[in-house]
Amino acid sequence: MKKKLLSAVLAAVMILSVTACGKGKTAKIEGMKDGKFIQTRHITVELYDRNVDGGTEAGNNAWTKWVQQQMLDKYNIDVQYKTVARWTEKDDINNLLAAQTAPDICYTYDYPTIQTYAEMGGVHDLAPYLEKYKSLMPNMFAWLGDSLIYQDQDPATKTLWAIEGKRNETCRINTFVRKDWLDKLGLKEPTTVDEFESMLVAFRDNASTLLGADASKMVPFSISFDVGWRAANLIESFMDPAITDKELYVRGFDDRKFTQNGTKEAVKILNKWYNDGLIWKDFALYSEGDSTEDDMIKAGFVGAFMHNYDYPFRNAKDSINATLAAQYGKDAKFVAVNCFKDKNGKYTKYRYSEGGDRKVFFPKTNKEVEASLMYLEFMSDPATVEYLQIGDEGVIHHVDAATGAIVIDKPDDAHHDWFQNSGKNIDMTINCNGLRLKDANLTTLSLAYSYSDVDPADVKQAIEAAMLDARAPKTPTVGDIAAETQGTDLKGKRDQGFDKAVTASVADFDSVWDAAMKEYLNAGGQAIIDERTAAWEAAYGKETMLK
Repeated sequence: MKKKLLSAVLAAVMILSVTACGKGKTAKIEGMKDGKFIQTRHITVELYDRNVDGGTEAGNNAWTKWVQQQMLDKYNIDVQYKTVARWTEKDDINNLLAAQTAPDICYTYDYPTIQTYAEMGGVHDLAPYLEKYKSLMPNMFAWLGDSLIYQDQDPATKTLWAIEGKRNETCRINTFVRKDWLDKLGLKEPTTVDEFESMLVAFRDNASTLLGADASKMVPFSISFDVGWRAANLIESFMDPAITDKELYVRGFDDRKFTQNGTKEAVKILNKWYNDGLIWKDFALYSEGDSTEDDMIKAGFVGAFMHNYDYPFRNAKDSINATLAAQYGKDAKFVAVNCFKDKNGKYTKYRYSEGGDRKVFFPKTNKEVEASLMYLEFMSDPATVEYLQIGDEGVIHHVDAATGAIVIDKPDDAHHDWFQNSGKNIDMTINCNGLRLKDANLTTLSLAYSYSDVDPADVKQAIEAAMLDARAPKTPTVGDIAAETQGTDLKGKRDQGFDKAVTASVADFDSVWDAAMKEYLNAGGQAIIDERTAAWEAAYGKETMLK
């Protein structure tokens, strides 16, 4: 009843219709002269609020004001920002869409949310607009290319509800260990799972040597409630390195690899480690966005963890490595290692594909589709992205005298309004995730120097570790999968399944895991697998690999 009522309400919203023209033809937007609107247009844009301690007001700072002025000068478009809490963005954007108060330009990591409202007539089909106005968006098409812009287009209906963002840095997850603890105990960096376990045992058994009076706070290996992410390198090493693109896609709706073959065997190792006192015993008690684990790592109580490939280097003087160095000396730091080999002896892991980032969409309440497209075009301009990422020299970056690399700095008090609430301003560079300077060679050079208050050599090591034997999953074009929009909390069931299996007794592990998997599949997981299988076979027949 609720869905029908919402559908009826959304259907009553005035729809701006367009007539599609052939691709490549020169198009004009009514009311524009020389690329600028004659009368000021007004749009609202979603912006994540990460509630950064010591940061700026997410929707009102020097960066947002710069964009607002640029958009007025270039297009005569007035831009206002509407903030959405980063860690509850799925729920928040759902609520805004239901209340018809969503911004004109929205983005989310959760594509099923877009699908749900598209099915009810609540999202603009972007295909005809992009076809008509392609000539007016050269930067966006050059940056994303047809492959990403049309990645989510339904092959049957040709509808396109969202545009993929692009990752310019495709490193994903690393395994980090306390280098100073290894040195103190005379240990080498681990290169195998057995060596990693032996290292954790050494940390546990030498807690007094490493932590003194704080020995009771020792955590050899830390993970969070999100086990699938925070143990990814271990899990992915147990997957078949010869897995087909078809199987990876069919079970890949869950990027935590919950249903992949091999995951159970990896989690069984975590279960053993947990029962041996090698894993943080309270990991499952703290939800997303809680700072308890980070505080514990920064306090110096943790010996190893897996996380985003650059996690110890983020946030300048507040980063993990900078905080440890300030307390315990420059040798106190985490370094990236590879120690989980697949059955062929390689460190197979999954990096990001260029797509698969945030998806940008326009709710039907958006009455300024053309102006909104100009915003995306502006945000695709290499000069725009570079400025939003590095700003003015002397404010948030300097040039390294020896290498010429761009080094990002934390602004001083006089320039606090230029504080970036997200690394490289990725929340603002709406379709670019990762450093993207106009000079590609300078981008590569600067990546290792793009974190202030940490050793560039450690960043370089992390990049190399993350890319060693890394594989990028391919994305087929098969259309929307209806079963993914059914509303069951599969994410919650997945996380609970992981958590219960890790913390179960060794004797109960198999039964706990099997029960959690059965519940997950019965709740909708199997329906998604079946529909994805059918969609793949409809598009590619008996082929199991994409070209």
